[in-house]
Amino acid sequence: MADTNANAHLSTVQLQALRQDIEEQLERRSRHLLGLRAEAQDSTGADDTWQELLVSLTTADRSIAELTQALDRLAAGTYGRCGECGAAIPFERLKIRPLARYCIGCQRRAETA
Repeated sequence: MADTNANAHLSTVQLQALRQDIEEQLERRSRHLLGLRAEAQDSTGADDTWQELLVSLTTADRSIAELTQALDRLAAGTYGRCGECGAAIPFERLKIRPLARYCIGCQRRAETA
């Protein structure tokens, strides 16, 4: 029998908890990014902290993009499946790393490659 729901290994309660966590992180990161942008507008760009500010802005942008992609995968029903092999990513891993896109095996292979 074919699995019609890609994240069927996760219960509705688990998916809701993960969605809520991701949405809260997105809200925090978005507020942080707004603060960084305001700081960048107020800065002259002449001090030593300018480079640090640019790195922080880039990091915040990437985090927001990753969180948004996770919400997109939740909406599409593909969240919780390995992007490489398609295996189910256990809830315990997703709870610790809600942005995990790969199962442990594929993640390890990618890190050693």
